[in-house]
Amino acid sequence: MDSKRSTFTGKIGFVLAAAGSAVGLGNIWRFPYLAAKYGGGIFLLVYIILAVTFGFSLMIAEIAIGRKTGLSAVEAYKKLDRRFAFVGYISAFIPAIILPYYSVIGGWVMKYMFGFVAGEKTAMAADSYFGSFIGGVGEPLLWFALFIGITAVIVLMGVEKGIEKVSKVMMPILVILILFISIYTIVTMDGAWEGVVYYIKPDLAHFSVKTILAAMGQLFYSMSLAMGIMITFGSYMKKDISIEASTRQIEVFDTIVAFLAGLMIIPAVFAFSGGDPNALNKGAGLMFATLPKVFDVMAGGSFIGFAFFIMVFFAALTSSISLMETVVSVLQDKTSISRKKACIAVLVFSLLLGAVSSLGYSAWDSVKLLGLQFLDFFDFVSNSVMMPVAAFFTCLIIGYIVKPRWAIDEVETSGKFKSAGLFTFMIKYIAPVCILLILISSVLDALGIVKL
Repeated sequence: MDSKRSTFTGKIGFVLAAAGSAVGLGNIWRFPYLAAKYGGGIFLLVYIILAVTFGFSLMIAEIAIGRKTGLSAVEAYKKLDRRFAFVGYISAFIPAIILPYYSVIGGWVMKYMFGFVAGEKTAMAADSYFGSFIGGVGEPLLWFALFIGITAVIVLMGVEKGIEKVSKVMMPILVILILFISIYTIVTMDGAWEGVVYYIKPDLAHFSVKTILAAMGQLFYSMSLAMGIMITFGSYMKKDISIEASTRQIEVFDTIVAFLAGLMIIPAVFAFSGGDPNALNKGAGLMFATLPKVFDVMAGGSFIGFAFFIMVFFAALTSSISLMETVVSVLQDKTSISRKKACIAVLVFSLLLGAVSSLGYSAWDSVKLLGLQFLDFFDFVSNSVMMPVAAFFTCLIIGYIVKPRWAIDEVETSGKFKSAGLFTFMIKYIAPVCILLILISSVLDALGIVKL
């Protein structure tokens, strides 16, 4: 094992790597369809308010835990209080479960990205194309292996030469692409402006408790909370970098990308569907079934389709890198093995579990867990159960065991913590209640007892 813990070279490297982790598939397709489902502008407004209060406080807590302990999730929680070591294990299991199935979807993105290069635009717009592709055995496994292989190579290169360097290149390109596609779509598609108005104009008639719960749930996806990632990245953060300023910049970057994703997708699908918001409520089918149809009828659709999927590829890759790095870091801290051996171990495990998720749509499609296909089951367990549990106990530990001052002192090693009062109030009183509501509602929703 390395005798000295790796670090980011500076603030820009940390912010872009952390933002790269936060910006992923959840921003690109999940945020737009939730925004469309829960009232467009009012969902956007609620999300932004929660991001700068609820999400800000949780991210501050996790980064502070990582930097103050200098450890990954498992050992960090053990150092805080041995009674809560189990929270570290939960946090470590989350990325270990997410990485394999996330990489399966990353493989799908690569397939479509190269499909547009190969001139398959019209073929990919066919109703049966996506189902036929994931219903195969060999090809989805091949793309999955390629995607996670690229992830492993970057993680193997280390924090500074791999993760930081790649993030500094991919994140600016991602923003430029998403901005270009947004403007192009709005300008060239008839009826797109109606979608823009629906998306950005708050309508209180659409406001409900479900809007708040959906926005809070999205924060976990969008900001990489409660999965050990920000703790791990915090442990690589130098003491002279401001945690508060960095967190604000990460959430601004993440929220801008999520907003632009909605601005890119909602007007396009609005125009394509004749103004029907329900056309966006397709889950994974939005990206792989509906959007190819939009690109097929769009002027310059082949180029825009390729640009879109290469942008999604960058977003997926920066997130998969952070997921793998978190698991590798935990493995190194627990076993003292080298980065190379830890990467290989995580890669082998992920290949095996990811193959299960991929085959759940083909050879093993008749096998269900709680009525869900393997990929959906892993998603439910990690996102709807384990992440809220980890976040709740994090609030409990910081709010009532070590007390907020413990985290505030760490933030103030690099300057005054201007939002210390907000942080304390949120972490002790608001965030725990919100997280419990998310946990209860998401489980009831997944089990079909109460539909959101």
